[in-house]
Amino acid sequence: MRGARVLAAGASLSLLASCAAAPPASVPEVAAPVPTAAPRPEPLPVTPVPVPPVVIVQSPPQSPAQVPAPVMVPAVNEEEQQALALLADLQRYVLDPAEDLRRELAAATAALARSRNDVSRIRVAMLLTLPAAGPPDDARALSLLEPVVARSGNNSPLKQVAALLYAQIVERGRSVREEQKRTAAAQEKLDALRAVERSLLLERSRNAGGGSAGGGGGGTGR
Repeated sequence: MRGARVLAAGASLSLLASCAAAPPASVPEVAAPVPTAAPRPEPLPVTPVPVPPVVIVQSPPQSPAQVPAPVMVPAVNEEEQQALALLADLQRYVLDPAEDLRRELAAATAALARSRNDVSRIRVAMLLTLPAAGPPDDARALSLLEPVVARSGNNSPLKQVAALLYAQIVERGRSVREEQKRTAAAQEKLDALRAVERSLLLERSRNAGGGSAGGGGGGTGR
């Protein structure tokens, strides 16, 4: 019994000695994690879109009766352009000041002296009828328009403009003459009334003078 205890004690001492003599085991170092690149996303699969076939639809041929005829725009000839330009100038002349109209008349007269064509005749005639351009000269205006208006077998735009202007000048002259006649008649009536008034005043003056003389004579007799 005692021998067993001695053996157990010896075994314990041997175990402690071996534990004291053996160095402690080292703790293995843990390496720092190495950063790794983020994995690239895989490309998505592309599904091709089917393209529908192109279908060209042709309209059935039309018969000649169904095809619309092209619209023909009449061309403006030179005389029409000249007539339109004259009408536009006439509208401008009505609004222009007197100084500008006098210059226009001088320029138009010089152009008429170089070339006595229809456009020059009508332009000068228009300016001669405007009081702001100077004293109106209807007689000269009519003489310039007569060759254009009297031209037979021609109904051109320039002739129409000349005929319209000619008719207006004639009508204005007739109105002026009628107004002058009315004015002359009124003046004659006024002169007649004044003559009657003067005769009445003269007669009254004579009667008043005769009565005064008769009264004076009667007083002297008494």
